[in-house]
Amino acid sequence: MNMRPAISVLLFLMLVFGLVFRTTKTTQAKHVDKPSNMTTTQVNDTATFAGGCFWCIDAIYREIKGVVEVKSGYTGGKTVNPTYSEVCTGETGHAEAVQIVYDPKKVSYAQLLEVFFTVHNPTTLNRQGADVGTQYRSAIFYHNQAQKELAELVIQRLTEAGAYPDPIVTQVVPFKTFYVAEDYHQDYFENNRRQPYCQMVIQPKMEKFEKAFKDLLKKN
Repeated sequence: MNMRPAISVLLFLMLVFGLVFRTTKTTQAKHVDKPSNMTTTQVNDTATFAGGCFWCIDAIYREIKGVVEVKSGYTGGKTVNPTYSEVCTGETGHAEAVQIVYDPKKVSYAQLLEVFFTVHNPTTLNRQGADVGTQYRSAIFYHNQAQKELAELVIQRLTEAGAYPDPIVTQVVPFKTFYVAEDYHQDYFENNRRQPYCQMVIQPKMEKFEKAFKDLLKKN
């Protein structure tokens, strides 16, 4: 189901009534032994989302104009410097996530949220398609109060509008620490297009995204 029309109307109404506002406070991602090279500055902001396998979300946000950098990694858990194998056990508490550095003059946090709620299913608890486990949960890790309020408001309005047949289970939780995943996870789709998972899972999502968000694509 293409959710963009309903979400677009929602965001338009929020803009009209002044409910969407630019988030100017940024939080630099912390990392212990595997430091991130992400370049958050006073002119850039940071968003952190979990929406199932990070290979899918990573590929999509890299295509958006105004996005400066995307890193796949782990956040929301208790284990310090987790490995992919450890996260896959579901025992670290971490979710597979992407951390996005973006220029708010070119793309807004509201637009990033619109993409987020379109390209994954926010109603399946600890699951996206065949990927099952708490590491695949739907979550928004907010970096400041403005992001928190906007995320909660979007979820509230989508719920009131009955945009999905089932309740939204997306968590809205404070950002703490982001651990950058192993090198081979970065830009996975671009580097592994012939892999079956990329062809059968990521490629269809990319096509859906590109069709619905032509105005946000870098190549346009």
